[in-house]
Amino acid sequence: MRLYMLSTLLNIVVPVFAVVAVGFAFGRRQRHADMGFINLANVAVFCPALVFSALIDNPVRLGTSWPLMLAGTLIIVLPGLLLCLFRFRGLERRTLVLGGMFRNTGNIGIPLMMLAYGEDQLGAIIILFVLSNLIHFSLGLFILSREAGRWLWLKNPIIWSAVLGMLLADHPTLLPEFVYTSTGLLGQMAVPLMLFALGVRLSGGEMGDLGLALRVNLSYLLAGAASLLLVAWWLPLSADWLRLLALSVMLPPAVLNYLLCEQYRCQPDKMASIVLLGNALSVLTIPLVIYLTLTLL
Repeated sequence: MRLYMLSTLLNIVVPVFAVVAVGFAFGRRQRHADMGFINLANVAVFCPALVFSALIDNPVRLGTSWPLMLAGTLIIVLPGLLLCLFRFRGLERRTLVLGGMFRNTGNIGIPLMMLAYGEDQLGAIIILFVLSNLIHFSLGLFILSREAGRWLWLKNPIIWSAVLGMLLADHPTLLPEFVYTSTGLLGQMAVPLMLFALGVRLSGGEMGDLGLALRVNLSYLLAGAASLLLVAWWLPLSADWLRLLALSVMLPPAVLNYLLCEQYRCQPDKMASIVLLGNALSVLTIPLVIYLTLTLL
């Protein structure tokens, strides 16, 4: 039984980190590899296609899915509120809070959840991904700069592809079949590109204050676990949803946090160290979380 569980864990985790490692090696070898165009295409074309096709194949029923949507919102907002109680010398509160609220739900979360909990959970996985994007590009940007970004989420194609997917899920005949086939093909490119691009991005970073980065990442895990317990106690969540939420709060900080901190001049060097170490620690924390969720829930 233990060997079977170990084999299952390896089959889930290794492919994801292997693709990231390939991207990391490629980035190191090329040096200053420019992934700008590819990342833009992924965000503007492939990810929206993935969201749309996933919601068409796995319709979201708002009447029954509201507990997951509320829980997905709370596991982002609650850690931010809890982290306001922490103080780290030399680290601004907005830097601390941003990294703890927004996890790597896209690059690592989607493929890991699909491999660990099954493709039949893709609809719920996409809900969490879209919620994270919506809050990241609204509340997240508001935290960084109160003067900008409040309505930037309206320009996010992922949000609108989600709305369109939910509207058409019950009326698929409104569009010809080749539209769904085409978007499905485009969407299949999103996840591998996410992982590869994450590896390339990590290859160009350098860790600064490791002690600070470690303490901050441990505080993220603590705040995430506390938030999960509160949400699980309060909301009527199925075991499948609890697994997805548990993995979500234990994911490493999103690489996008570093890019936004760089754009808004909010201690990008500190955020880079936090993100890099968080992703390194996830090699240990993610297999543990998957093991616990598969055996206890």
